[in-house]
Amino acid sequence: MAITEQELAKAEARMAETRAAGHAVSARYDRRRSRVVVALNTGIELTFPTQLAEGLADASPDNLADIEISPAGLGLHWPKLDADLYVPALLQGVFGSKTWMARQLGAAGGRARSAVKVAASRANGQKGGRPRKVALA
Repeated sequence: MAITEQELAKAEARMAETRAAGHAVSARYDRRRSRVVVALNTGIELTFPTQLAEGLADASPDNLADIEISPAGLGLHWPKLDADLYVPALLQGVFGSKTWMARQLGAAGGRARSAVKVAASRANGQKGGRPRKVALA
C-alpha cells in the first residue's frame, strides 16, 4: 500500500499541529515529592504523582529517574520499566491505556466514601439490606 503525497502532507500537518499544542523539552523525577515533572515547549510545566500513571506506581526512584523523551517530544519512555506515556494524552488527563484507566477510575469510584453514602448504606442495612431478586416465570 503506497502513501500519496497528499496523505503525507496531511500527516505532517497533523504532527505540526500536535507539536504546537505542547511537546516535552525536558523530563525528570522529583524524588522529594515522588512526582514526574515535564517541561513543555510552551513554558508549561506538567507535574503528576507516579501513582497516577500506568507502569510507574510501584517503581523504584532509580528506575523512575531514567526518563527518555522521544525525538518529536511527544512521548516519554522509562527504559528500565518498559513504560511509555504520550504527552498530549497527559495534557488531557489520560495516564495510561483505556483498559487501565477504566480499572483505575472504576476502583476509585467504588471506594468513594461520603457521609451521605455511609448513612444511606447503614439505613439500607437496618432495613435488611438489598431485596433479593425474584426470577419471573
